[in-house]
Amino acid sequence: MPNPIKNDFPNPPNPPLLKGGEGGLHFSFRVAEKDQGRRLDQFLSEADLNLSRSQAKKLIEAGAILLNQKPTKPSAHLKAGEVVSGTLPQPKPLSLKPEPLPLTILYEDSSIIVIDKPPGMVVHPAAGNPSGTLVNALLYHCKDLGGINGVLRPGIVHRLDKDTSGVMVVAKDDEAYHQLTKQFKNRTVEKVYLAIAYGQFGKEEGLIDSPIGRHPSERKRMSTRTKKGRMAVTQWKVLERLDGFTLLEITPQTGRTHQIRVHLSSMGHPLLGDPVYGRKGRPGSIHDPGLKECVKRMDRQALHAHRLGFNHPRTGERVQFVSPIPQDMREVLEWLRSKAKREIL
Repeated sequence: MPNPIKNDFPNPPNPPLLKGGEGGLHFSFRVAEKDQGRRLDQFLSEADLNLSRSQAKKLIEAGAILLNQKPTKPSAHLKAGEVVSGTLPQPKPLSLKPEPLPLTILYEDSSIIVIDKPPGMVVHPAAGNPSGTLVNALLYHCKDLGGINGVLRPGIVHRLDKDTSGVMVVAKDDEAYHQLTKQFKNRTVEKVYLAIAYGQFGKEEGLIDSPIGRHPSERKRMSTRTKKGRMAVTQWKVLERLDGFTLLEITPQTGRTHQIRVHLSSMGHPLLGDPVYGRKGRPGSIHDPGLKECVKRMDRQALHAHRLGFNHPRTGERVQFVSPIPQDMREVLEWLRSKAKREIL
């Protein structure tokens, strides 16, 4: 990893130093022998600046980062002894409205906040959801947000579908954001879900290894029947066999859009209450009146992010957070269990 050195000199000396000031953080690096031949944008993404490669590319193209005091290209190949210098701009406020929405906070410190997301809450604002999102709530709650990718905002490193509940971790500064992003990318984050699926499984546990991509004709859906799918792997384990349904523990090894919902549907076991990935998931197909009422009240797919484990981005300590199964899914389970008891009697 390249070491920063004090700037404002044609031939910067040691010791290593980053210099803050008006307009942003000024920096300089002297290129070491081991970094000779590398692309400038790659070099910067691995420096201690908390920059992604795409961020570095944009700053180079904007003239904010120089090579030997001259503008250059992101693809410039470095030589030993050259000096890379520049200024990282101060974070700008996010043009979204903070909203006093209720949040269930499992943990918070200066680097991260861990949320128990309720069903029905969208994570990030978009064209159809400009307000009422988790980000709007976090902007109101968190008064100590740092700059993430140049903007004062909470750092969303992973998402849950609108109608999936459970544990989410959010970064509060650039360092935490990049550390957590690396962990998700390297698949060292433990993600465990609870799900209620249709049908009985022939085995106690198994692995689904089917690429996922956009549905060939329905662009808002994902599918395993695609020519351009990305690798997707999901482990499942039976926790409880119920009347016509199964409570599962799900451990996704990858993080594709709608992965668990798509994979279970592809097995012929769609999630209870899922209106998108299988007609069987809809309340109208349920004949038991009591169960139908429970599913109507749930009004979503029966999927809950139960446990999340990762290395704390500041301390390196392994931490784990758990969200108990929510009331709407618990009501479904209690009905199915009571029905089994009634049938025995």
